[in-house]
Amino acid sequence: MTDRDNLQDLETTEETVTPRQRAIRAYEDARGRATDTLGQAPLIALAGGLAAGALIAALLPRTDAEAKLVRPTAKRVKDSAKAAFVAARDTGSQRLDELGISREKGEATIRNLLDGLADAAKASASAAADAVRKQD
Repeated sequence: MTDRDNLQDLETTEETVTPRQRAIRAYEDARGRATDTLGQAPLIALAGGLAAGALIAALLPRTDAEAKLVRPTAKRVKDSAKAAFVAARDTGSQRLDELGISREKGEATIRNLLDGLADAAKASASAAADAVRKQD
C-alpha cells in the first residue's frame, strides 16, 4: 500500500493531519500542477529546462579537455566578431564622412540645440512672469 492509499484510507480532519501527510499532499499537488503545465505548455517547459541546463553548465568549472576542444572555436568566434565590429565601424565612419558629418559638427549642432532650448526656456519663463504681473 502506498502513502497515497494510506492518505485516502485515513479520514482525518485538518487538526489531526501529520506533517508527513501534509508533505505528501503538497508533493502530490505540486506533481499534478507540474504535469498539467507540461501538458499545456511543453515549449515553455523545454525552454525552462534549457535555461536551467545552461545555468548549471556555466557554473561548473571547465575541464582541460573541454578547454582544448573549445579553444579553436572560441578563437574563430572572437575573430569573426572583431572583424564584424571593425567593418561596421569603418563603414559607418565612411558614410558619415560622405554626408559631411563630423564629430566637431555634431558637437556644434548639439551646443546650438542646447543654447536654443535654454533661450526658449528663458523666454517662456519671462512671458509667464509678465502674464502673472499683468493679472495683478
